[in-house]
Amino acid sequence: MRSNRIVHRMVLVAAFCLSVLAGASVAQDGGAAALPVPNMRWGVKIPMRDGVTLNATVFLPKGQKDPVPVIFTLTPYIGDSYMDRAMYFAQHGYVYALIDVRGRGNSGGAFEPFVNEGKDGYDVVEWLAKQPFCNGKVTMWGGSYAGFDQWTTLKEFPPHLATIVPAAAAHPGVDFPFEHNIFGPYIEQWLSFTSGATSNANLFGNSAFWGAKAREYYDTHAAFREYDRIAGNPNAVFQKWLDHPVPDAYYDAMVPTPEEYKRIQFPILTITGHYDGDQAGAFTYYKRHMEYGSAEAKANHYLIIGPWDHAGTRSPRREVAGLKFGEASVLDLNNLHTEWYDWTMKNGKKPEFLKKRIAYYVVGEGAENWKYADSLESISNEKRTLYFGSNGSAESVFQSGALREKSVAGATTDKWTYDPLDIRPGDAEVDEEGGLTSQSAVMNTYGNGAIYHSEPFAESTEITGFLKLTLWLAMDVPDTDLDVDVYEILPGGGSVQLTSASMRARYRESLRQEKLVSPGKTEKYVFDNFTFFSRRIAKGSRLRVFVHCPNTPNVEKNYNSGGVVTMETAKDAKTAHITLVHDAEHPSALELPVVK
Repeated sequence: MRSNRIVHRMVLVAAFCLSVLAGASVAQDGGAAALPVPNMRWGVKIPMRDGVTLNATVFLPKGQKDPVPVIFTLTPYIGDSYMDRAMYFAQHGYVYALIDVRGRGNSGGAFEPFVNEGKDGYDVVEWLAKQPFCNGKVTMWGGSYAGFDQWTTLKEFPPHLATIVPAAAAHPGVDFPFEHNIFGPYIEQWLSFTSGATSNANLFGNSAFWGAKAREYYDTHAAFREYDRIAGNPNAVFQKWLDHPVPDAYYDAMVPTPEEYKRIQFPILTITGHYDGDQAGAFTYYKRHMEYGSAEAKANHYLIIGPWDHAGTRSPRREVAGLKFGEASVLDLNNLHTEWYDWTMKNGKKPEFLKKRIAYYVVGEGAENWKYADSLESISNEKRTLYFGSNGSAESVFQSGALREKSVAGATTDKWTYDPLDIRPGDAEVDEEGGLTSQSAVMNTYGNGAIYHSEPFAESTEITGFLKLTLWLAMDVPDTDLDVDVYEILPGGGSVQLTSASMRARYRESLRQEKLVSPGKTEKYVFDNFTFFSRRIAKGSRLRVFVHCPNTPNVEKNYNSGGVVTMETAKDAKTAHITLVHDAEHPSALELPVVK
């Protein structure tokens, strides 16, 4: 597979959903099987304010005598998929309710993703708080869509919601249904997964089917607007999303406003991972709370960043897409959740693991460990800048440009070509289990992209945080898409993908307002949307930067015409000739957050 950010996101989100449905959420407490089996109440109907009822399966601690706090998961993936979690927490002193969102499973109403969960979540909280098994304190569990549910419920401020623990929380308008205003075929796969009332897990998980449909869209140069028809599930929500291609009021209504962040009063624990497909969403919630929240509330918002993929933010594994991490990376997150709930709702001790407000895991040979910080800004204490340069060629890994600590005088440029009618890159794509260690994407660029290498690191160096890249580009088309991938190239020649970023050129100044490119004009493009990572770069390693235009079946194709991208087809195609400028007046450069 191609190593761009959007492709990885789709694969990792899919991996999570499949792991849930396959029962990968087995309790991590080895002794849980010996604990008393909880009692169950099947088919509990929870009334919503508009008359719709949601279906719940409720698990209660065996022999429960006194009211206790209640945990619930509100999910479009059918509550049964979280059975193991419900059993675990019901065996550890909590009532647990598995609840299907409206229109899914046995719940009434119609499902429109992200639209109703805020008010429905409020009604669920307040109904549960009044039940005789509840002591008036209610919380939530879950990640991805169920992480979004927690934030959208919070913004309604139900009085009895005591805390939230959102993991890998999707953020509408940030990382779903598009990322940086770029759609992908995955959204139709997800909509088919959540269409109707049944699970549809086998359909969702059939990678051969979805790969073939994405390839049909790619090979025939069909308009992305037609993809739901190509896939065989014409979908009103798919079409509605395409009518909202930027973060506008439609998505804003689903998430907290600045004023609502200011009102937050209770503790929050946010969980994400280096390779979490919804990392951008999780960090957006966290950063906005840090920007708008009160000092007291921010002091009680904790953040955990592990070396995990999307599924790993609930069930950590040591191996992710070809990388293997230390044993310390495998946190017992069920136990940590229990300690958090005990602290915030039962007057227990704060979890010992949360030594400071931020816990992040550093990877790299000889560096595997958890580290702590009081804020994201305090993690790195040095900014190191690497300037782009070349001798007029950066066309391959064997004839690449350079990343230097000092800018070089003199006007130099590198060029590449992106022809949207060229489908050879699609032919070259393969699914690889070791996707994060693969170099297939850079070994044949088909003339589309520029590659740069740094000098070998003189000593091992920790880089933790978000990269920032400034490029000066000129192009002869009014729009195109851009991807940037950053790798560590090990002394022995192996490769590890560290992070990536993407941009649609028309949104280079604002994600909410398009501005077409002036052909031939050299302009600044700032990539400040790289994913967070923490890695000790080995002595003798180099950094590799690959800048290119995405050309893959797994991403909505931009035909470079400057028109409505979802409507573009082969007849709109314009070949883009991109020039990357790096000189004293246009210092294209990569900024690294270094921890000394």
